[in-house]
Amino acid sequence: MSHNDFFKNIYLHTAGLRCSQTTTELLMIQSDTNYRTSGLVFLNFFLLVTMGSNDELVKLWLSADAVCFDVDSTLCKEEAIDELAKFCGVGEEIRKCTIEAMNGNISFQDALRTRLNIIKPSKSILKQFIETHPPKLTDGVKDLILILQKKNIDIYLISGGFRTIIETVAKEVNIPKDHIFANRLQFDQDGNYVSFDKAELTAKSGGKGQVIQLLKDKHNYSNLIMIGDGATDMEASPPADAFIGFGGNVVRKKVKEEAKWFVMSFAELTNVFKNGSNNMEV
Repeated sequence: MSHNDFFKNIYLHTAGLRCSQTTTELLMIQSDTNYRTSGLVFLNFFLLVTMGSNDELVKLWLSADAVCFDVDSTLCKEEAIDELAKFCGVGEEIRKCTIEAMNGNISFQDALRTRLNIIKPSKSILKQFIETHPPKLTDGVKDLILILQKKNIDIYLISGGFRTIIETVAKEVNIPKDHIFANRLQFDQDGNYVSFDKAELTAKSGGKGQVIQLLKDKHNYSNLIMIGDGATDMEASPPADAFIGFGGNVVRKKVKEEAKWFVMSFAELTNVFKNGSNNMEV
């Protein structure tokens, strides 16, 4: 079989697949076949199969000047509010509400208010939770963030979760505190939970998009990418220049169906950088 026939067959086989699937298949082809050619030929194949109808998304990813991560079920394996609820003995009730919010079935602010009114986390309870529940980072995210940092790409954490908890996550991956956008809890003088700061952009539906617009206006980013598992993350593009849906911890049906680029692991994104960058230099 000629190289051209081989590439044509693979292209036809992968036609219509999502970008994440073709990326994975491409890497399998590269390692498992004998049709290894020059870097230039492989680059052409990479562009043909991996990009397809998503070529602009991959180009944006390779030239990103800022990347924003959701935290719960994206950067971290768990939903912190669900874990906090378990810690407080109201886990199942809160879990159902979280699923509704992540699937976009109720407004985020209503879901947040409802969950916090059930949990009522005091300052002391929150402190105990943080001390006994270190962040469980998603597999591969440290490698991806390290590559982004080496490329001097600005990284932000944008979350509907709680800033106090997310600060411990940011520390694990060397992201500065002023690159965190998340909700602040309010307490009375005795440390009892009172409310949350409704002035925070992340405290309402559409808030993540407002944060991204703020960042673009302030820093003049031209290729800002949002990565997340939930509907609220997907709704942030635009103003984000591209959205990458993430299903490595939990797959949200709405996000998987509607995201133009959906990945199941951070390794998929890391490999696009590695293979794309290496071959661009040839």
